[in-house]
Amino acid sequence: MTIDAAVTDLTGLLGDRLSRAPAVREAHGGSESHFALTLPDAVAFPETTAEVAALTRICTHHRCPVIGWGAGTSLEGHTMAVRGGVTVDFARMNRVLAVNAADMDAQVQPGLTREALNADLRATGLFFPVDPGANATLGGMASTRASGTTAVRYGTMRDNVLALEVVLADGRVIRTGTRARKSAAGYDLTGLLVGAEGTLGLITELTLRLHGQPEAVSAAICAFDSIDTAVETVIATIQMGIPMARIEFLDAATVAACNARSGAAMPLVPHLMVEFHGSPAAVTEQAEVFGEVVAAQGGAGFQWSAQAEDRARLWRMRHEAYWAILASRPGARAIVTDVCVPISRLAEAVTQTQADIAASGLSAPILGHVGDGNFHAIILIDPASPDDIARGDALAHRMVDRALRLGGTATGEHGVGVGKLPYMQAEHGDGWSVMAALKGALDPLNILNPGKLVRQGGTG
Repeated sequence: MTIDAAVTDLTGLLGDRLSRAPAVREAHGGSESHFALTLPDAVAFPETTAEVAALTRICTHHRCPVIGWGAGTSLEGHTMAVRGGVTVDFARMNRVLAVNAADMDAQVQPGLTREALNADLRATGLFFPVDPGANATLGGMASTRASGTTAVRYGTMRDNVLALEVVLADGRVIRTGTRARKSAAGYDLTGLLVGAEGTLGLITELTLRLHGQPEAVSAAICAFDSIDTAVETVIATIQMGIPMARIEFLDAATVAACNARSGAAMPLVPHLMVEFHGSPAAVTEQAEVFGEVVAAQGGAGFQWSAQAEDRARLWRMRHEAYWAILASRPGARAIVTDVCVPISRLAEAVTQTQADIAASGLSAPILGHVGDGNFHAIILIDPASPDDIARGDALAHRMVDRALRLGGTATGEHGVGVGKLPYMQAEHGDGWSVMAALKGALDPLNILNPGKLVRQGGTG
């Protein structure tokens, strides 16, 4: 029983939809972050749940690792084939299966992207709100429990996945959850599998909660003299209950990078970007009240617009901030790390992180979804410099350590993969052993995305 034997059997199952071409393997062995290339032995392109189940049975028989793949946009090495094996690319399972407008839900395949779903929904008056920035696949977003810019209002994937169809390691196909909005019937298997990063099963279908498209939308931007005042504005806004759809923070270094990429002329100081959804009157009122909060905190340059093209330009600049930051140091790679803390500790966490960055001698712009206490540092390193790598790793480690001390988490949305694996024991204690026990029960041979998320060794 070997990986080569599994690949031979999978060729019989999938034909030319199983590739060993070096270019295909390389395209599925990388990451948008700093992790080294790790190639799978082959890449499979199934078209049905039945094929995924047959593939999994073959790989279990041969003890061949199986790694799910969506769009490859994850940032903690989730899709790296660290032990070789077969990467399962869901690009051909990308259909909208049903839209139930009256119930405000949709059934989709895992390879469908969030942008493609929303394009399909335009005529229905509904939309899917979770927006991690990248045009990720919905299966990948569920697997990493993604969130993003709109989580402060609409929640994360945890809140917006109603049910799943999942192929387990032994090839069984199970359905978790229903289209009902609540249930008290047993363990919440949907909640268990959302965020499992493909270590417990391969998602082959999702039932998603939809939301009504807002009647009116407005976006605003404002500047602050310091990080402290910007973050205090966020805290005050949240505590006042102003119903924002998005509230994003950019530090001065991020602003500089965005200016250089987009041609904007924002002052080189910290900024907040916000968006409001609702009726025209409600949106106007929310923007006005937020403007008063900004003024009270000493903010300046408050501008807001209800024009779609202005909003699109604003959020395109935010979503492209990662690439703008990379471009600010040509040839650099990024250690992209995120943490999340209680909103009351946010100012402390961000201010101490900024001081730590300054002391490190590295460039590490800060940005994030601060409305829910989640922020990121894009730590730029020379991949050929051991000193850069060591300082970058140490800086990321101190960010996580600080977040845990403040009652937070090692990752608010990026997930664990291999990058955050060293912090799981500190965050979860014996709970991490329970995760390993669940993994051992559902995947005793450890073929599903091995080397990720759970305790390593034995069933890990």
